Amino acid sequence: MMQFLAAIEQSGFSVWVRESNSLLAYPGVLFLHTLGMGVVAGISGLIALRILGCAREVPLADVRKMYPYMWAGFILNTFTGIVLFVIDATTKIIDPVFYIKLAFIAAALLLMHRIDREVFGDPHLGKRPVQMNGRILAFATIVCWTGAITAGRLLAYVGPGVIATSGGK
Repeated sequence: MMQFLAAIEQSGFSVWVRESNSLLAYPGVLFLHTLGMGVVAGISGLIALRILGCAREVPLADVRKMYPYMWAGFILNTFTGIVLFVIDATTKIIDPVFYIKLAFIAAALLLMHRIDREVFGDPHLGKRPVQMNGRILAFATIVCWTGAITAGRLLAYVGPGVIATSGGK
């Protein structure tokens, strides 16, 4: 497995993304990953906050229309995340923080699916307050995206492959 990951890591594409001075290489991929994360986590947070009672003047049914944009952000993040993984695959595969990040993302996506089914699937949507289960799902979604973003940032600073410096950052 490690030989396979090392081969991917040393492929022409991975080396180009990792070592090129082009803005289309690592800086571009990282920018698109950040943009996708902002879209998916931002829209997910917007939906969750509306369910929790913010912006009550906005009908819940209208908030549901944001799901396709959220999924587009997730697709962008998936592709750029794969690129960011393959350029450092042998390190990421042994980093527990990487798995924590993936677990938070999986949980957040599962929660967003449940919100779509249980909250937006409620035939009484807009006629009564959101049920407690929906609010719990919304709050848990915010917690999961916060955990995923935090774990993603920590990947650069903790775990294998991080070089300690005396000056700090």
